[in-house]
Amino acid sequence: MQVVTPADAPSAHALETHIREAGFPCVGAKSALAKGNLSVVHARDITSAWNDLEIHRALVEWSDRYREERIESGLRSLAVVFEGPEDLSEERFEQALWDRIQSLSDKDIWCDQPRDPRVSSDPDDPHFSLSFGGEAYFVVGLHPRASRVARRFAFPTLVFNLHDQFEALREQGRYEKMRKTIIDRDIALAGSPNPMLARHGEASPAAQYSGRVVDEDWVCPFSDTRAA
Repeated sequence: MQVVTPADAPSAHALETHIREAGFPCVGAKSALAKGNLSVVHARDITSAWNDLEIHRALVEWSDRYREERIESGLRSLAVVFEGPEDLSEERFEQALWDRIQSLSDKDIWCDQPRDPRVSSDPDDPHFSLSFGGEAYFVVGLHPRASRVARRFAFPTLVFNLHDQFEALREQGRYEKMRKTIIDRDIALAGSPNPMLARHGEASPAAQYSGRVVDEDWVCPFSDTRAA
């Protein structure tokens, strides 16, 4: 695990311990950690823009590194672990998650970074993904008060995963097996399947980012002005 800053942040090391727990369902995160492909950015407050410039810079550098190394080095994730707040409800965490994502996306535009043309910028589109440094991402949110056990962690956290590496797994015929393993482990942990999980191409993944169960009327509070 690479800790971007600071190296002794207890929240970052707590994430490593959390992923290593036997019951943690995401085998992709376990693989990234085991291969040294999990990088952690330590941040102060998920409800504040205090570290947004630093986070955006880390995402652009992460995108550049991926283009240099591609999938040969295995699955990789960039996790932003915030010190707090630790008492956010699921609704407030969801709002903070999208506030940070919107801020980071706006900075990507200000820095004249291109959108990844392989994905949609429309959050209602089943092929929607975020884009930072020209690479597409989806986000997995973790926080202390998540209703799904698999999304519960001591610190508010945003895990940025590269869309392209999962497309590569699909081409290799490995994605469905990994997805089934994660779902089976999640059921073993929580006793029931996650109702928000949808197959790629069937529904927008945006509704899954925060981990909160939302209904069909949910509207994603995000826009990318590069959509046109």
